[in-house]
Amino acid sequence: MSVFPEQLKYTAEHEWVLLEENKVALMGITEHAQESLGDITFIELPEVGDVFQKGDSFGVVESVKAASDLYFPVDGEVCAINEALESAPELVNSDPYKSGWMVKIIVHKPEQLNNLMSASEYAAHVG
Repeated sequence: MSVFPEQLKYTAEHEWVLLEENKVALMGITEHAQESLGDITFIELPEVGDVFQKGDSFGVVESVKAASDLYFPVDGEVCAINEALESAPELVNSDPYKSGWMVKIIVHKPEQLNNLMSASEYAAHVG
């Protein structure tokens, strides 16, 4: 079973969030999600400046097995995207929590982070 970094928060849809500083957070998909998808071949990400509500689809991950929507875990605005994923989507397979991050966001309602799962709760969720 995978080990999930303790400092991250997790969603039931297999996204992770790392609050970095003053309402800015990194987001990506979990080790479990990338293992389930298999070899990732393409990632569609939003534009910088796009605003999403919690639960909105913000992109798509395509793999040799399937395509899967990405969901915003909190209300926020995209302030950066991981441009390296355009030419190297496999970074999500090899390093989903570091070089495979997807978007950086400005969190509009930081209290929504309290509703996300801890590492141990997520581990129980994926069983």
